[in-house]
Amino acid sequence: MASQGPQGPAPPQQQTFRLAVICASNQNRSMEAHNVLQKAGYVLSSYGTGSAVRLPGPAADKPNIYPFGVPYNDIFNDLLKKDPQLYKANGLLPMLDRNRRIKRAPERFQEARDVFDVIISCEERCFDSACEDLDNRPSELNRPVHLVNIEIKDNHEEAAVGGQLILQLVNMIAQSKDRDAEMDMILDDFAARTNAQVLHTVSFY
Repeated sequence: MASQGPQGPAPPQQQTFRLAVICASNQNRSMEAHNVLQKAGYVLSSYGTGSAVRLPGPAADKPNIYPFGVPYNDIFNDLLKKDPQLYKANGLLPMLDRNRRIKRAPERFQEARDVFDVIISCEERCFDSACEDLDNRPSELNRPVHLVNIEIKDNHEEAAVGGQLILQLVNMIAQSKDRDAEMDMILDDFAARTNAQVLHTVSFY
C-alpha cells in the first residue's frame, strides 16, 4: 500500500518512469530520498558521484574514506570499532543502519549502466558530474533523461526535509500524462510551491 504524499497517493502502478536519486557519496541525502520514495511505493536506484565515499571522521581533516561498493554493513562495523560514541552521536551509525536495510552498498553513478527517465540530484556539483558523464557516453538509444537538481545541504536534518521535497516532486511527475512535454511546467509549479532551488536539463542515452 502506498503512503499518502504531499501531492496525494502514489501507488506503484502509477510509476511509468525509471527513477534514480544521486548525491556525492550515496550515504545521506540520496539514501534518505531512496528510503522515503521506497516507502511511498516507488521503485528506484540511488548513487553517488564522488571519487570515493567520504564520511565525517574525528576531525575535519580526518574523514573516513571507503571505495564505492564496500557494503554499508562493513562501514557500520568499522565505525563501530573505531568510536561508537562519536559515530552514534553524529548520526553516522543510525544512518548506516538505515542504509544497510535498503540495499547492500553505495554505488557510483559513473559506473552504472542502467537507463533512467528521471534523475534527481541533491547538489549542483553532483548534477554537473551526472550531466558530464551522460554527455560523454555514446547516445545509442536516443532516449531522453531529465536531470533535475534540488539543492540540499549535506546534514541529517536537511536530508530529511529534502527527502520529503523529492517525494513531492516525484508525485507530481507521476501524475503527469506527458512527462517530457510537461516537465518545465511541473518544475515551475514545484519551485513556486516549495521555494526550492531547481536546475533542469535533458540528456540522451
